[in-house]
Amino acid sequence: MVRVRRNLAAVASRERGFLAENIKLFFRETCGTLHGQKAVILSSPDSAELPIAIPTPRISQVSRIGEGNRPAISHQLSTISRQRPRAAFSLIELLVVMGIIGILLIIVVPAFTTIKSGTDVTSAGNTIKGVLDTARTYADANDTYTWVGFFEENVSSTTPGTAGTGRLVMSIVASKDGTNSLTNLIQVGKLSKIDNVHLAAFPDGSGQPPGTTFPTRPAVTFSGTQYSLAGMAPSSTALFQFPLGGTSQYSFFKAVQFSSRGEARIINNSVNAVQTAAEIGFEPTHGNVVPSPTPVNVVAVQFGGESGNVTIYRK
Repeated sequence: MVRVRRNLAAVASRERGFLAENIKLFFRETCGTLHGQKAVILSSPDSAELPIAIPTPRISQVSRIGEGNRPAISHQLSTISRQRPRAAFSLIELLVVMGIIGILLIIVVPAFTTIKSGTDVTSAGNTIKGVLDTARTYADANDTYTWVGFFEENVSSTTPGTAGTGRLVMSIVASKDGTNSLTNLIQVGKLSKIDNVHLAAFPDGSGQPPGTTFPTRPAVTFSGTQYSLAGMAPSSTALFQFPLGGTSQYSFFKAVQFSSRGEARIINNSVNAVQTAAEIGFEPTHGNVVPSPTPVNVVAVQFGGESGNVTIYRK
């Protein structure tokens, strides 16, 4: 009986040793997850806990083991990759997304066009105001008369000075001798050009205080005549030309005159009397085409007849 027990113990010891050797071989081959650990405790139903020392593998050993198992590892990775679900769009989903983008573009693009058009007319109003202020300041500083000529040019034409629609050309001249005469002039600054605008006459404002909006701006009709640059007939002959004294590129038949006293008036066929207010109205265009009906974003640039002060009113 004693001998049988000894034989069974020997068999169990050999089995445990065989198991331990297999575990150590397994960890040497994998050696990635237990790197740095010293031992692992195994337990069996019929034996006490058996400590098995697992040495820390060296880097060279890891490299050799990895090289030996590279085909198996590659096979496992490819298997995992095939099992992983792929994220992709179906054709129907792609068409739905493209349709949504198209609808958004249809909604948003007109808004951006309106913003750009509004910005253009505001910039044009500021440019006209700047030219008028320059002429008024020059007349006051030099004790003389100045004139701002206005010419509408065909924006689509390649020949300068072709009358039409789509571009507003402005030029400032001054009297050399301080007299109210257009025979002895000097050029003040360069030409100013504004594209995509057209001179237009609008109904008078109500003039109701405080008169700071387009509908409530001061009225410019006096004794049955509306003092609006676009609404008044041009001069039968050119008032002056650009350049002065050379081959004419632009001839100006409408102008605004400033005196050294600050008075401002529209000049066309005759020297008009100084009025409380006069107006330069304009509207945006699409190239050389005037939109119909009149667009909502129109501008009126008014100047006081007695003071020459310039104010912009935008609808």
